[in-house]
This record gives sequence, C-alpha cells and structure tokens, in this order.
Amino acid sequence: MSTTMSKSPDGPFSRVEVITSVQRRRRWSAAEKVRLVEEAMQPGMSVSFVARQAGISPSQLFAWKRRMLEGGHAAVQADEDVVGTSRVRDLEKRVRDLERLLGRKTMENEILKEALDVARPKKRTSPLLSWSDPTDGSR
Repeated sequence: MSTTMSKSPDGPFSRVEVITSVQRRRRWSAAEKVRLVEEAMQPGMSVSFVARQAGISPSQLFAWKRRMLEGGHAAVQADEDVVGTSRVRDLEKRVRDLERLLGRKTMENEILKEALDVARPKKRTSPLLSWSDPTDGSR
C-alpha cells in the first residue's frame, strides 16, 4: 500500500492519495525506453523530471540510460551490432542443445566402431617362414 500526502500552505494536509490495488509490473517496450532516455538526455531536461512525467522511478530511468550508453559504447569498441540479452540466451540454449546432440552422436559412433571390431572376423595369421631356417626342407 502506498500513501502520498501533500501539505497546503494554509494548514493541514489538503490531499491524501492511498493506492491499495495490486498492479502488475508495467512492461516497457524498447522503443518507449529509448524515447524516455533520449528525452532525458535533451538539454535542459532532467532524468528525475522525465521519470516523474512517465510515472517511473528515476533510478529505473538512470539504469536504462546506463545500459543504453554501455551497450552503445561496447558495440562501438567491438565494431559490432548490439545484441539483446534474450537473443544471447536463445543462442546459448541452442549451442547447449547442439553440444548435447553432438555428444550423443559421438557416443553412438564409438559404440558402432566397437561393434564392428567385435563382429569382424579375425584374419588367421600364419607364421612367416624364415629364408635362413635350416630346418625347412625346401632348399
């Protein structure tokens, strides 16, 4: 529950606002965040003022601004595009799945190699006769 009170100059409190409803967190789109950060970066505008107008905490707007500046800075340093965290998570999950699949296929391959070694008939080897063996009656 949140309570806001404002005092009038002539005496007791003139307005009391009590918020009792439970609301879900508001989801801001990327375009809305960029618009608010750009608005806060305009000359003569303060982050606190823009946050108050949008109905968000100034710390939230500062965090968006920091992320935007850091992300842009990192992208410029690396000479790459900025990739969203959700995209990175999706790609990491795909890599894990592919590594798991590769492990299974490698194991299957090893099992099949062992099975082939067992199933292949062994070649009979005959002892080599030496040319210099005097017991051999061929010479």
